[in-house]
Amino acid sequence: MTTLATPPDVEFSDLGTGDPDETTPAGSSTWYFRGHNFVLAYTTLVAGDVLERGEQPDEYVVILPYEECGVEVRASREVAPVSGKAVVMVPPGGSAIVGVDDCTVVRLFSSRSTDLLDKARNRDSYADPHPNTKPFEPWPDPPEGYRIRPYRLADLEVTQDAIRPGQIVRCSTFMINFLAPRIGPRDPNTLSPHDHDDFEQCSLAVEGEYVHHLRTPWSRRRSEWREDRHLRCGSPSVAVIPPPMIHTSEAVGSETNQLIDIFCPPRLDFSLTPGRVLNEDTYPLPNQ
Repeated sequence: MTTLATPPDVEFSDLGTGDPDETTPAGSSTWYFRGHNFVLAYTTLVAGDVLERGEQPDEYVVILPYEECGVEVRASREVAPVSGKAVVMVPPGGSAIVGVDDCTVVRLFSSRSTDLLDKARNRDSYADPHPNTKPFEPWPDPPEGYRIRPYRLADLEVTQDAIRPGQIVRCSTFMINFLAPRIGPRDPNTLSPHDHDDFEQCSLAVEGEYVHHLRTPWSRRRSEWREDRHLRCGSPSVAVIPPPMIHTSEAVGSETNQLIDIFCPPRLDFSLTPGRVLNEDTYPLPNQ
């Protein structure tokens, strides 16, 4: 059995409150937060403002978490209008996200976007590589080449079962699991505590309230043991859970609760289950 080091603590932050990390002249505000292999940029985008990337080294992801949103994505001589809840894959190189409406935009960049790493408010937590977490390596290029690939949730099949617990898509850098919205609290008798050997789980709460239940596995040294944590959070908020911390997220809000799980790079175990990833034919698996 592989022996894993005692993991660091969970990384957590509320989003969209307090002083932003960056504000544009037009008034759009961005909060940056990172994991071991990625940076998350949460932006309240003002209509008409532009979020630009020049010489982006690899594919990145745009999430529109709410229905009341519209943007125009520009990259590789393409222009793609996108509205409503959606996940958009954006190719490397120069690109721009243009606000059509005042709305919330979440962008996800791999750790190869080195210019963004120091913008993250929790950058000090990753001054040294975390134990147990496998370093980032991109997955193979899409055979049809990079281009803007929008996935509107309204156009994707909705399931909530063991094969596909939400609407899952992937690209060469990320996997996004837009979990099915839950109305009211989760049945406390149906929780799903689990752990991961070598990758983090980023859980982005965009509606409702959650309790992230967290348990650090015991090592041989009792001095490293920790009490269980029950981290109650509202939305929007982000939690990055390191391996091999045991975790499960319990929706506790009385109305709509919506969680988006993010993995960088994509999860191989999910990808090996036929039919689990909705765009599995677009992005090939890595050599195994």
